Amino acid sequence: MLQLLTIERFRNCSLDSSLEPLTLLCMNASDTTRQKIIDAARKRFAHYGYGKTTMADVADDCAMSPGNLYRYFAGKLDIAEEIARAASIRTTEELSHILIQSDRSAAERLHDFLFHDLRATYHALEKDPKLVEMAQIITQERPHFHDEGLEREREVLVRIVEFGNISGEFHVADPLYIAEMIQSATLKFSYPQLFSSLSLDLLERELEGVYQIMIAGLRAGVSAVADPLDMVDA
Repeated sequence: MLQLLTIERFRNCSLDSSLEPLTLLCMNASDTTRQKIIDAARKRFAHYGYGKTTMADVADDCAMSPGNLYRYFAGKLDIAEEIARAASIRTTEELSHILIQSDRSAAERLHDFLFHDLRATYHALEKDPKLVEMAQIITQERPHFHDEGLEREREVLVRIVEFGNISGEFHVADPLYIAEMIQSATLKFSYPQLFSSLSLDLLERELEGVYQIMIAGLRAGVSAVADPLDMVDA
């Protein structure tokens, strides 16, 4: 993601003849330094844990002063959020590939979406168990980040439901609302180790049951829609 931003910035700046080459070089160097900090912090968090890592530790790993580090990130939580955001974006990109699988029905695409989301997150947190602590803190301290990730994935879900309507598999009045409800029903499986200590096999068993209930409703016809007035009254 940062590499894409760097390229885009270079493109934009190259069109502005008022910018000197040194300015462009500094902008690229800034992005490189940010990524260096993120990589160093990720290793620290995974090995020592988020709570035991300090900004001074990260600065030492990057061979820079703490004061210089604060030029790039206001605090440790900001670095953690960038790490989590990059992981969330990667997962959403992987989920988006489901949309171009022409040989899969809408029901199969929904199944692929839910189980890939579960397995990708479960294995990532199993590989680096100390990152669970970081994820919990980000969820508590930065609720907007959690909502941001859900919104990204919800866009993929909406397109799956819309595809089901077009193909005649589903009969859904409001795909966006139903996508939100699917996320609500499966939130436990999107962040497995945060909400459960079950093994992956048991989580998959539960998710399969929830999926079967949802798919039956989607095929039968779901007329429920989001009503802003009802939400205000609530």
